Amino acid sequence: MKKVGIVYHPKIAAAKTLAEQLSEFLPSLKATAWICSAWDEEGVKAQAPGTDVVLSIGGDGTILRVARAITPQGIPIVGINLGHLGFMAELNTEDIMDNLPHIISGEGWIDQRAMLEIELLPSSRGKPSPKPFHALNDAVVGRGAFSRVVYVKTTINDQLFTTYKADGVIISTATGSTGYSLAAGGPILYPQAEEILLKPISPHLTMAHCLVLPPTATVELEVRTDHQAMLSIDGQLDLELQDGNKVKVKRSPYSARFMRIHPPNSFYGTLEEKLKGRSWK
Repeated sequence: MKKVGIVYHPKIAAAKTLAEQLSEFLPSLKATAWICSAWDEEGVKAQAPGTDVVLSIGGDGTILRVARAITPQGIPIVGINLGHLGFMAELNTEDIMDNLPHIISGEGWIDQRAMLEIELLPSSRGKPSPKPFHALNDAVVGRGAFSRVVYVKTTINDQLFTTYKADGVIISTATGSTGYSLAAGGPILYPQAEEILLKPISPHLTMAHCLVLPPTATVELEVRTDHQAMLSIDGQLDLELQDGNKVKVKRSPYSARFMRIHPPNSFYGTLEEKLKGRSWK
């Protein structure tokens, strides 16, 4: 590998410091580097072409931003955890210097993760999204600032499934199954699973169970409400929805690619520890 991107969380001082240290160290491994804030998505996209690997320094939220910015180019990501949970991160700050030579030489294996494609469809109210969004974790259609339920008419593969009366509906990938979906009572999928989870949030007198859908499924969510509703993508991008707006979600044509040093079964060995919060700082 010759070109390395280093993307850091701008509000964690240690993340920027580590990014600069790695940038200074990489020439000794005969590699060049570029540095960018994770919150500067356009800056990341502009520098990404020709990059062999991107080091994401921060927490899982930083990785989500990096994945959305670079995934269409197929660049592998190495997560370096400075956050709390670190489900997606491969290394800690103590591990990175020892493992960086192995990463640059291309050792390890590629962990490929399914993503979602989210599209706000045209309607008589509100503008459609100018282009589809892509999410590594989840898409959530739910209530806005008011603590009142929304009605979400849910269609799967053009067939009406149900109308949820709830705080919202989560559509999640396997990666996102350990996030908001899990907190709402959903199951945990193994990381490389391609299935899609459909989980209502605090449903009232409507179906409460999580539905596991095949990767070929297309889900359409139509909002019925007389107050504010929102579409949230990876918990980081929020779009206001109005009564009658429709959101279409399906498997993305892109997959996030993670470069891993640890063996493939390490997820199961650390799952209980992560869920119990033993790694929180």
